[in-house]
Amino acid sequence: MALFGSRDPGPGSGRRPHPRARRSLSAGPVPSGPFEPVLQQPDGAVPLRRRDRRGRGLRGPLFPPGMPAHRTRAERFDDVVLDTVDALQRRWSAQLARTEFAVEDVPPSDPAPWESGGVPLGRCFPAESGQPARVVVYRRPVEARAADPDDLADLVRDVVVEQVAALLARAPEEIDPDYGGD
Repeated sequence: MALFGSRDPGPGSGRRPHPRARRSLSAGPVPSGPFEPVLQQPDGAVPLRRRDRRGRGLRGPLFPPGMPAHRTRAERFDDVVLDTVDALQRRWSAQLARTEFAVEDVPPSDPAPWESGGVPLGRCFPAESGQPARVVVYRRPVEARAADPDDLADLVRDVVVEQVAALLARAPEEIDPDYGGD
């Protein structure tokens, strides 16, 4: 008996089956998908499914974890935001002591009532009802507006400085003398 529509002519027919024909598996492995059997683990754990596509071996990472190319764009963006926040906290440590900084991919689809126009690059949420103040930078809109990594670092610094300035009710130039907002 053959599984998955193979054309096994059966014993005694004198024809050989096609080399890629699937045969039924004896009482061990149980097919989990249309083409891939899952081997049972002796300890009953859920088995890992890995692909060995066209016999070329298991897929692995393109870059080893220690190489710079291994880091994703999101991880590199987080590093840029952390560098900017560290520089600001050295100068404004007392005022930013309980402030949380976060990175989100995209802003929510419902804009705040005071936001008009385009897509926000960041938001600040003042402290209220026991929650600390928060500054959020939106990664995708900021990356879309940056031309190169240097421009990205400058734009992230400007967005964070603007949000901290709004949070502390000060001018951005007072927060960071190198502020270059338009």
